Amino acid sequence: MIAARIDGKEFAARVREEVAQGVKDLQASHGVTPGLAVVSVGEDPASQVYVRNKLKYTKACGMNSFHRALDADTSRRSLLLLIESLNKDPAVHGILVQLPLPAHLDSRDVIQTIDCSKDVDGFHTSNVGDLWTSGKPFIPCTPLGCLMLLKSVEPNITGKNAVVIGRSNIVGRPMAALLLNESATVTIAHSNTKDLPAICRQADILVAAVGRPQMIKADWIKPGAIILDVGINRIETPDGRGRLVGDVDFEDVSTVAGAITPVPGGPGPMTIACLLANTLEAAKRAVS
Repeated sequence: MIAARIDGKEFAARVREEVAQGVKDLQASHGVTPGLAVVSVGEDPASQVYVRNKLKYTKACGMNSFHRALDADTSRRSLLLLIESLNKDPAVHGILVQLPLPAHLDSRDVIQTIDCSKDVDGFHTSNVGDLWTSGKPFIPCTPLGCLMLLKSVEPNITGKNAVVIGRSNIVGRPMAALLLNESATVTIAHSNTKDLPAICRQADILVAAVGRPQMIKADWIKPGAIILDVGINRIETPDGRGRLVGDVDFEDVSTVAGAITPVPGGPGPMTIACLLANTLEAAKRAVS
C-alpha cells in the first residue's frame, strides 16, 4: 500500500480562489472590501516570512492589507492602544497579532484585547468557548485547514477514532474540538501519554502536532489511517542546507497509511487560506 497524498497546496489555491470571488461579491453587493490588519513586534526572521506571505495573499485576493510593524521594545500600553484603534477602524475586519511576541509582552493579554468579532485567528477566549460549545466562532486557521483536508478524503468522520498528538492552544486543543464537533471519538495525546504508539495504532485519523521531527513511524499506524502532519521541523542534511520534515516519517508511514499530508505542502498552505476565509467571513458579518 502507498498512501494517497493529500495536497494542501492545491487545496489552498482553490480556497483562495473562492475567497477572491467572495470578495468581489461583497464589493458588488455592499460596496465593502474586507480588510486584514497584521501587527508584528520585533524582527523574528520566521515571523517576517509569515507576515510577508499573509500580506501577499491578502492583496492577491482583492482585500485591503494593513501592516503595523512595531519595534521589539514596544511597550504593552503602546501595543494595546494600537489594537484598540484597529478595533474601532471600520476598514479593518480582521486583526492578527503575529506570534511569538517578545518576552516582555503577554500574548494572552494582547489577544484578549482584540475585538472577538475581528479575531480571525480564533484565539480570543470568546471564540474558544464558542468552538467548544458548538457556537459560531472564528476557528483557528491551522486546525480548520486540517479539517478541510481531512473531509476532502473522508467526508463523514462520525464515529471514527481520532488521535491528536499535541495539546497547544493553537493546534492541538482546537483540533480536538473540531473533531469532536464532527462526532468523532477523540483522544488527546501529549508528552506524558503512556505507550503513545499503542494509542496511535487505534486511530482512524491521526493529527501530529508535537514538534518532534519524524517521530511517528509506520509501526505506530493503523493500516489505512488518515494522517495529518502539522509539524514543521528543520533537520540537517549532508550539504549543510537542511530540509523541512514533519512530525511523521513520511516515507515510512506512507507504506501503511491510507492518506497522508506531506511536509511541506500539507496543512501549512491551508493556514493562510483559512485566515483569508475568516477575514471574508468577518466582513460579511459586519455588514449583515
